[in-house]
Amino acid sequence: MQDLPSSPRLPNRLLWVYSVPTMGIGFMFFFVVLYLMKYATDVLLMAPAAVSVIFGVSRVLDAVTDPLAGYFSDRTRSRHGRRRPWLLGAALPLGLAFLMIWAAPLALKGAGLVAWMAVAVVTFYAVMTLVNVPHQSWGAELSEDYHERTRIFGRRHLMTNVGTVTAVLCLFFITRSDEPRDLVLLLTAIFSVFTVVTIIAAALTLRERTDFQGRGPQAVLGVYRDLARNPHARLIMVVFFIESLGGATIGVLTPYMAQYVILEISFPLVVLTYMIASTVTVPLWTALSQRMGKKALWLCSMVVTSLGFGCFFFVGEGDVAVSYVLAFILGAAGGCGNVIAPSVTSDVVDWDELETGERKEGGYFAAFSFMQKSAAGITIMITGFALQLSGYVPNAPQGEAVQLTIRSLYALFPLSCYCIGALLFTRFSLNEEAHAAVKAALTERRAPS
Repeated sequence: MQDLPSSPRLPNRLLWVYSVPTMGIGFMFFFVVLYLMKYATDVLLMAPAAVSVIFGVSRVLDAVTDPLAGYFSDRTRSRHGRRRPWLLGAALPLGLAFLMIWAAPLALKGAGLVAWMAVAVVTFYAVMTLVNVPHQSWGAELSEDYHERTRIFGRRHLMTNVGTVTAVLCLFFITRSDEPRDLVLLLTAIFSVFTVVTIIAAALTLRERTDFQGRGPQAVLGVYRDLARNPHARLIMVVFFIESLGGATIGVLTPYMAQYVILEISFPLVVLTYMIASTVTVPLWTALSQRMGKKALWLCSMVVTSLGFGCFFFVGEGDVAVSYVLAFILGAAGGCGNVIAPSVTSDVVDWDELETGERKEGGYFAAFSFMQKSAAGITIMITGFALQLSGYVPNAPQGEAVQLTIRSLYALFPLSCYCIGALLFTRFSLNEEAHAAVKAALTERRAPS
């Protein structure tokens, strides 16, 4: 028996309960992406290459933790549901791991500091997976309606962006503080508590579908075998990875672009402009997806994003107004992908059920979570090594070679990524009509039970 409303349109209260925890999750994830490299190199005085290696190791370990989280989340069978036990169990460890990243003892130096940060970052990303994968999977189960899923993940993205905007506003004060470490510790402690509390509240409030229990995959590798056989999943996984490679640039390199290339601009305000645009346009993308279709809308956003990043190659010292305009365009277009991608992924999970008879939301969202985190990690690694090889010196004016490196990474790299992603995505064929046929076949199959 299904424990959720039969009407395609879900009540707003349910959407808010589901999405509010992502405000804290978004704050944590993007605070690490936006500021950890800068904090580690300029406050803790770690070598950029050391930070890059830490992120690289965490990405390798994600290759193990992500599929396991998806598999066991799908396979969990309890009177409390498939997703709820994971959120309840991982909420507190997530808050503690996030705090550990920013609370390295001042006495630690050299190898000791690197070891502390390595344990903190690896633990944070591992536990984030144990929260994020079940939570996203729960969203896919809330509705099987083609357009309602866009509304669900649009609300989730909206709250994630509220957390990200809050992180940027905090960075605005942190970068102007005489004691940035103390302020960082205070703010991260506050949001750790908020995130833990809201995750637990959502897990205790939301209801799950009982008819999906016991229908997870039989083996871990079976998930990825089926994913590899799913032509729709193969395509959007590659596209999402490429798009995430380019998208991570805005978080990782904006501090360097603002401080060492444009010079007269505040990087928190640039990122804030980006995130505000991404947030306020969520209702627009939800509405346009019903008119244009998910594929056409996402494809258009990729093209606009690639052009926006490309224009940044020509931005130089004092080009403040142009930078804000481009940041707004990139935020609006980039936000579209964050709304549409999980909605499309939910449709692909339905196609998989029709082929295999299993429900693998956890496995699929784990794979896409791994793609996103791997892309961010790779971008950070490339940035760290490129800066070190180009002769980057922390907190000092940079030469032409360093400026060219920063501008190329910030503009030409994502331009290439989004162009390739757009070309590949033209081949995607699971549109609304095709999904309606899948849904009808599933309804017929489930009818006897």
